[in-house]
Amino acid sequence: MTKIVLIFGLISGVIAGGLMWILMGTVNTGSIDFDNGMIWGYATMIIALSLVFFGIKSYRDNHGGRITFVKGLQVGILISLISAVCYAAAWELYYPRIGDEFMQKYTTYYLDKMKKEGASDAEIEKARTESEQFMEMYKSIFVRFAMSLMEILPVGVIVTLLSALLLRRKEVLPA
Repeated sequence: MTKIVLIFGLISGVIAGGLMWILMGTVNTGSIDFDNGMIWGYATMIIALSLVFFGIKSYRDNHGGRITFVKGLQVGILISLISAVCYAAAWELYYPRIGDEFMQKYTTYYLDKMKKEGASDAEIEKARTESEQFMEMYKSIFVRFAMSLMEILPVGVIVTLLSALLLRRKEVLPA
């Protein structure tokens, strides 16, 4: 199991990190706006985490053609964890290049959007203060890393649950 989990987890993590770098480059240049960035971000996570399905399937196919739901969960969660750590590490490598600038651009975008939607000056000032507090907190590598993990892990859990459910098989099917 270790070999399958490592191989599929690392490949998934490299894909997740690579796609995140590409996506951040397009957001930073303005090719994709902040409104659609979240949709694109989660879509890239699903693409990368599709390897959870293939990892569980590989485990099942290499271990007698059978896998229980619980064993599928175990394999999938481990693949997701490895992928998430790679994703968070990729963000930590990328963050020094664009981090503060990106946070400033997003804050400006968010506050402008609030103005356009008719938010009061008090609401906008409150949001500005909260954004400044968040940016200060986000300077900590531990906070950033934990938040990056929390971006991708829920997606990994959902993909794992679906994959384990779809791939479970208690007996070998006749050929």
